[in-house]
Amino acid sequence: MMKKPIVAITMGDPSGVGPEVIAKALADPAVTSACRPLVIGDTSAMERALAVTGSALTLELTDGLPTQDTTGKIFLRSLSSLAPTDMEYGGPSSEAGDAMFRYVAEAVRLCLSGEAAAMVTAPISKASLNRGGHRYPGHTELVADLTGCKDYVMMLAGDRLRVTLVTIHEPLSDVPGLVTIERVLATIRSTHRGLHTYFRENPRLAVLALNPHCGERGLFGDEERRVIGPAVELARKEGIDAHGPLSADMLFHFAARGDYDGVVCMYHDQGLIPLKLLHFDDGVNVTLGLPIIRTSVDHGTAYDLAGTGKASELSMIAAIRMAVGMAEKRSRVAKSNLRERKTDGRLECSGCKTRGCKTKSTSQRKKTSASKELKVQESKPAGSSRRKKT
Repeated sequence: MMKKPIVAITMGDPSGVGPEVIAKALADPAVTSACRPLVIGDTSAMERALAVTGSALTLELTDGLPTQDTTGKIFLRSLSSLAPTDMEYGGPSSEAGDAMFRYVAEAVRLCLSGEAAAMVTAPISKASLNRGGHRYPGHTELVADLTGCKDYVMMLAGDRLRVTLVTIHEPLSDVPGLVTIERVLATIRSTHRGLHTYFRENPRLAVLALNPHCGERGLFGDEERRVIGPAVELARKEGIDAHGPLSADMLFHFAARGDYDGVVCMYHDQGLIPLKLLHFDDGVNVTLGLPIIRTSVDHGTAYDLAGTGKASELSMIAAIRMAVGMAEKRSRVAKSNLRERKTDGRLECSGCKTRGCKTKSTSQRKKTSASKELKVQESKPAGSSRRKKT
């Protein structure tokens, strides 16, 4: 029996809905049958979430890793002991901000060490994170920094639509200056690699314009002619199936019906508004380009729902399932690459699988013998096999 992958799940902001959606998601048999979840967070916050949601799951504190069978349990690695005043529903706090940073850092460590196959993050409060002394504009930038990754891309995904962003958490007034040929091209490359690796080989990408109607030949802006168009051409020369710049006001209709595998967007709301229109409950945030697999819910802390038990767990379930799928795909590719390794220009022996072995397998020997016999038969002159008359 194959071991199910371990997925590290960070609690996020204890004052938000993170603990509650985790409790509800881990009650789904489909989740625990696919992986071994390890929640990283706070004991009191998780106990409170189980009570609020009326969950029958039991809490199992551990410094190790989950067992193969996690049915009926939540394995929790507790890294904080927050006081009730540090995690009051609906409000940010510096103590919670520092704690949520440590949850994420531990999950990254587990993934980098190979102890966990992937990490899934519940929503954090950016205000709390910064109050706690950790200056990051968001989760994506935090995980990228912890993994030492410079070329990363934020992707939001569902069954019908996938979008990636050239700029992420930036003031809208700064976006035109940040949209450069280098940045657009880097996003196209990362989107292509990520989709090709985990979702679909040789993906077809749409690259959006920045301005209305693609700038209307410069009337509404020239970024399409000066920046985005040249970046698309460079990507196509590299063999990437990229198309654009395309007008955002019509493109999403075609992307949602399946004409494109991914859409490269110039700024945050350009991509997230249509994505959440289609996948409000089950959208997933994926960071492409990292040396690890990281997915997340596509919603925030939802302070107005915290403590009610009403927050939907569907995005958390989708994030866990996507992380498992990505981990399984990476594992299959790694095993395939291992089998296909070459030594001195020769494939590994298909009989004993020993690297560099030149001994042929039984089936290979039979094929070779049959081939030789056929060549001998073909080389005999017609009638040579008949017996001579005496």
